Amino acid sequence: MRCNLDGQIQEILAAPFNARTLVHEYGGGTFVVADGILYFSNFSDQRLYRLEPNSQPRPITPKVEMRYADGCIDRRRGRLLCVREDHTHMGREAVNTLVCLDLDGNGSGDVLVSGNDFYSSPRLRPDGSHLAWLTWNHPNMPWDGTELWVGELQADGSLGRTERIAGGVNESIIQPEWSPDGILYFISDRTGWWNLYRWREKRIEPLHNMAAEFGRPHWTFAMSSFAIESTRRIFCAYTTQGTWHLAELDTTTLTLRSIENPYSEITYVRAAPSQLVFVAGSPTESERIAKFDFVTRQTEVLYSSRDPMIDSEYLSTPRAIEFPTSHDLTAHALFYVPRNREFNSLADELPPLIVMSHGGPTSSTRTTLNLGIQYWTSRGFAVLDVNYGGSTGYGRAYRQRLYGQWGVVDVDDCVNSALYLVTQGDVDGNRLAIRGGSAGGYTTLCALTFRNTFKAGASYFGISDLEAFDKTTHKFESRYDTKLVGPYPETRDRYRERSPIHFTDRISCPMILFQGLEDKIVPPSQAELMVKALREKQLPYAYLPFEGEQHGFRQKKNIKRAFEAELYFYSKIFGFNLADPINPIPIENLRA
Repeated sequence: MRCNLDGQIQEILAAPFNARTLVHEYGGGTFVVADGILYFSNFSDQRLYRLEPNSQPRPITPKVEMRYADGCIDRRRGRLLCVREDHTHMGREAVNTLVCLDLDGNGSGDVLVSGNDFYSSPRLRPDGSHLAWLTWNHPNMPWDGTELWVGELQADGSLGRTERIAGGVNESIIQPEWSPDGILYFISDRTGWWNLYRWREKRIEPLHNMAAEFGRPHWTFAMSSFAIESTRRIFCAYTTQGTWHLAELDTTTLTLRSIENPYSEITYVRAAPSQLVFVAGSPTESERIAKFDFVTRQTEVLYSSRDPMIDSEYLSTPRAIEFPTSHDLTAHALFYVPRNREFNSLADELPPLIVMSHGGPTSSTRTTLNLGIQYWTSRGFAVLDVNYGGSTGYGRAYRQRLYGQWGVVDVDDCVNSALYLVTQGDVDGNRLAIRGGSAGGYTTLCALTFRNTFKAGASYFGISDLEAFDKTTHKFESRYDTKLVGPYPETRDRYRERSPIHFTDRISCPMILFQGLEDKIVPPSQAELMVKALREKQLPYAYLPFEGEQHGFRQKKNIKRAFEAELYFYSKIFGFNLADPINPIPIENLRA
């Protein structure tokens, strides 16, 4: 989509084209625009295309098993610099490199940097003299340890002398950006928090150290939490206690000044002279593209992804809580109470609780209006969205709580969060459910297998067998469990001990499972193994597989069906009547 200076919005890329890359499977950094020309990765064939005004897209890369992401334009040399993921080697791990591609589609591209397992963020200095990039190797994920490199570009475009200027196996660097005067800015967690730094005159300087996170885990390419507006000013976003804030940093005095705005979630920060554009949301507003004008100090909405037009009397807003958990530690969550102006509970009735376990597991909950959460709170459920140990937003030490403890710390925190609300008298201890997707689905399955706190659960494409996950997942995550569980096969016993599929005799409550049949990250076999075990154990269960869905459902009919099926399932397990008609689903062993 494009928004012109008058605020008019139009579509510039129409079907059947679909701008989406599958590098790292999660993608991101799908397109780049230069001089009015759009360069993008097309989903169906993963080729790069060039789209000029008033014309049709044309491919500029060969029709081979290559994927591209995170590009930047080298105007001086007429080329695109980007990450390339090579899948042409059958039976072998994909090969990631940094490459340069002719903008007109001449040739198949030349490799600039190679030899490491992963690359991201190729960023060209404004004068075209230097290239910065990030790289890391197995078993690190980009939030564990990355290296920031800078190389000199020769007249012919090849790389000359290169040097590592920051990072390592115990320091996570994210988002390198050049300022107009050639100073390199980036984010590092060397102090335990993702804070802003710069590299100039061969020295690294901290800009404003805070016990706050100025960045997010780079699951996808081209994420940005700060933007360089000029040589004097940086706009940035940072989070504390689960809430994101907007600020401007004076690069001379290094003073940080807050920017008043109505949002609690801020991502994809971009800047132009005297203005800032970003994606934002709040507990009562869905995601939108907003613009902040530095002169007027006003925030304007350029585009909203959807306008649900829901009366605020139906919306539950979250309250950040800290609760005691194992080993005399505290953990974090967002608590939503039931809210619907047309319903009042009995005076002595406490609401049922749904504990939500987010995916990742190195991810975090979000405060943006989540209609998925409001679906439950408007139907009488309390919801607790848990940022268990291992979540981002609370510093490196909090993230590392999960190292070697996946399937333990996250489960403990989800259990303890529910018990905390029970002891506070906020929810009904006899009607506790847990739900989650992907890694959150794994936590859900572990909680239903190794604990007896919850009375029901819902797993969306959750991992039931850590060994199978280790053997079948894609390159980006193929060593992720080395940090979270331990090296495989050396710690195989640990993998088995934390795999619900091997302890189905311990499952004591009903569950519903949802699965995309084209999921490459958690294949359907994971869910099918659990279904087989539930059938043999004669526990009530339901299983809904979806054709055409991958890791995370995208088709609205399937999303709707999944929510309604889950609600129907809870109505039968907890014994309440539905206010709206819902197509029933088969629940095996329900009488049992």
